[in-house]
Amino acid sequence: MEIVGVEVGGGAPVFAFTLGHGEDPHQASWERGYKVIRPLSASGTKDDLVVTLQVTPHRRPVVPRGPQRIRSLAQAGRPGVAPVVRQRLAAYSLVISERGILATEFSDRTAVPGLWSLPGGGIDEGENPSQAVQREVYEETGQLVDVRQFIDLQTDHWIGLSPSGVLEDFHAVRLIYAARCTDPTDPVVHDAGGTTADSLWIPADRWRDLPWATGARALMMRHATLQLRQWRFERQRERI
Repeated sequence: MEIVGVEVGGGAPVFAFTLGHGEDPHQASWERGYKVIRPLSASGTKDDLVVTLQVTPHRRPVVPRGPQRIRSLAQAGRPGVAPVVRQRLAAYSLVISERGILATEFSDRTAVPGLWSLPGGGIDEGENPSQAVQREVYEETGQLVDVRQFIDLQTDHWIGLSPSGVLEDFHAVRLIYAARCTDPTDPVVHDAGGTTADSLWIPADRWRDLPWATGARALMMRHATLQLRQWRFERQRERI
């Protein structure tokens, strides 16, 4: 995945680099002298994905820190076994409807069964991130959504067991989108037997009650209030 930094939308790049295994784009941008303000766009498909970030010079001393810190999951310990290095590009969405916010529960095939997250998953060959969001949301919840905006870029790095039992040095790269569902129905998991155990609409005023996975809770804390406010504004405009 290529990361491009611009100071204004449509402006000339101030840097461009391929995101290496274990790299965090915010940290890598900082080490190039820039602070990330917000994501602007994600173009292309899985093999030629280009993410453009709006950045600003931070003018502070830089101490390179190298790859993102690796978390080692206790149950993954296998002395003498080298983990398979894997970087996974995935797209997720904060979906809002009149029924609330759409959430998915991790199954016992994951390291965090019973915790909740945003619907989404890996980008397939030939897909762009928006298409991946629409497909994954339908597979995990049965909902049809309108993808609106690229709102965040999140990464994580750990050594642990994959759902198939392979020990991996895993670099998760997540593109986060805002989406709307105009015709919400009772959620159903079509991709049975996978990493999603259940899905539900959580009322907008109760989303904090769910036991969210760490990364998902961070995204919700950062974006839920604004996205709910925008959704209510859109609904008001529709009634005029």
